[in-house]
Amino acid sequence: MAGERQVGSVTALSRSLLDLCRMRKLTIATAESCTGGLVVAALTDIPGSSDVIDRGFVTYSNEAKRTMLGVKPTTIATFGAVSKETATAMAVGALEKASVDLAVAITGIAGPGGATPGKPVGLVHFAVASRDGRILHRECRFGAIGRSAVRQRSVTEALRMLMELARGPQAPPKPRREAASRLRPRVSRTPRGGAVKRRRPTRT
Repeated sequence: MAGERQVGSVTALSRSLLDLCRMRKLTIATAESCTGGLVVAALTDIPGSSDVIDRGFVTYSNEAKRTMLGVKPTTIATFGAVSKETATAMAVGALEKASVDLAVAITGIAGPGGATPGKPVGLVHFAVASRDGRILHRECRFGAIGRSAVRQRSVTEALRMLMELARGPQAPPKPRREAASRLRPRVSRTPRGGAVKRRRPTRT
């Protein structure tokens, strides 16, 4: 039952994302490592997705990340393949290589092996980059919930992040007006004309 709900949620998210991108005339590319193409598969399962989806990069190895997306070897060597820096570089690389409006990248440890100190099974880094320069990063620690579950939850998170950027930049919050004082300040009124002194009659 949980698996069916997950699939239903992914399908609904995919439809909503495609509808939004279609309305705003946006195109998408994906760069996937631990999900192995599941995100682009979810999107292309929807009929008519070709007017939004451009391509999907499956960059499972470090070499693929370098050659297909232009991720610098120093980035992977310094921060690791599963990191904010690598995910961001993957998203930016996909955006540039595909010349699309939005690109999402996923890199993580689905398990059951692959954990290292500080990077447990279930750790996934996401990044979404947009043509207007916005970049969104998110780190999720799903835990050791099983390889398939980590991958499916990663698909859902990636679609949600794409939705977030597809909606466009959010307007800054309006400044709150200070509550008006119940007591109105007294305004001193000045007479319209100066006071006229009455002249006393003179006695003769």
